[in-house]
Amino acid sequence: MSSPPTPGLRLAELAERTGATLSGDGEVRIAGVATLERAGAGTIAFLANPRYRPQLATTRAGAVIVAPTDAAATPLPKLIAANPYALFAKVATILHPRRVEDAGVHATAIVDSSARIASTASIGAFAVVGAGAVVGARAVVGSHCVVGAEAELGDDVFLHPQVVLYARTIVGARTLIHSGAVIGADGFGMAEEAGRWLKIPQIGRAVIGADCEIGASTTIDRGAIDDTVIEDDVKLDNQIQIGHNCVIGAHTAIAGCVGIAGSTRIGRSCRIGGAAMISGHLEIPDGTVISGSTGVYDSIRTPGVYTSAFPALPHREWRRVMSELRRLRDLAERVKKLEQNAKSADDDRT
Repeated sequence: MSSPPTPGLRLAELAERTGATLSGDGEVRIAGVATLERAGAGTIAFLANPRYRPQLATTRAGAVIVAPTDAAATPLPKLIAANPYALFAKVATILHPRRVEDAGVHATAIVDSSARIASTASIGAFAVVGAGAVVGARAVVGSHCVVGAEAELGDDVFLHPQVVLYARTIVGARTLIHSGAVIGADGFGMAEEAGRWLKIPQIGRAVIGADCEIGASTTIDRGAIDDTVIEDDVKLDNQIQIGHNCVIGAHTAIAGCVGIAGSTRIGRSCRIGGAAMISGHLEIPDGTVISGSTGVYDSIRTPGVYTSAFPALPHREWRRVMSELRRLRDLAERVKKLEQNAKSADDDRT
């Protein structure tokens, strides 16, 4: 069990700052968050998934976050909200704020004389900032990052170590980019001639909106002619590939290992599960949900939940199912012939 050493904040203050409803002793001091199972004095736990409801009776948390329907299930001091998981996110952000980096340029950083660096920005050790680049107020460029020529970072952008932004990449305010991400690399643009490939210059940009998060080792290619655009509040998990000229609508969330081929337009507030593969030059409307491992090969016209992955089966059962599937084509041909024969018989009778 965790037992934070700091006095923390009063539960009543957390309620006031998050807009939650307070029930119970508001003077309880909370210094950190924890799970119901591992919480101890001085921590606050949350219940969002009904499967963990029995743990409310045994948790040693100092307070809990619950929905109104679960408020009577525990005598502990509590914060109540219709969306306890969102409330947990707010509380955790208050109790565990991101470390504030010291402003200034590290002695080992290489910053071009024409770059414009805000006085409150932080440039880490061995970072490189190219000619004409702009780094906004309170932005953080971690160690070993590369900010290419004429790239622009908005206020409060945070680049973890070893992020690479190619030339002319734009990153909006408050966006967070994790280590190993590469933004603005060449798209995979090739033309074939006489059995050989001719590289097509990629002259567009990668434009990232405000309040986005880009996971570790995710890659976003710049546009071939027009820009690749990631709109505001898009959340990208680790190891995602986004091809050139894609547009990802605001508030969309994409899980790890998704591949999105070039010139795909994904709407606002979509959710895409891990390892989904999306072909290029297609459109997906606002509010669409794509399940993990789903392959999308044509445009989707109507919002909804789309799934194409084959569920896992015991190997012997899978072989039997696949054997039946392989016979479907023969079965379809036999049915077609039967229908044709039946139609011919009907014609003869008439």
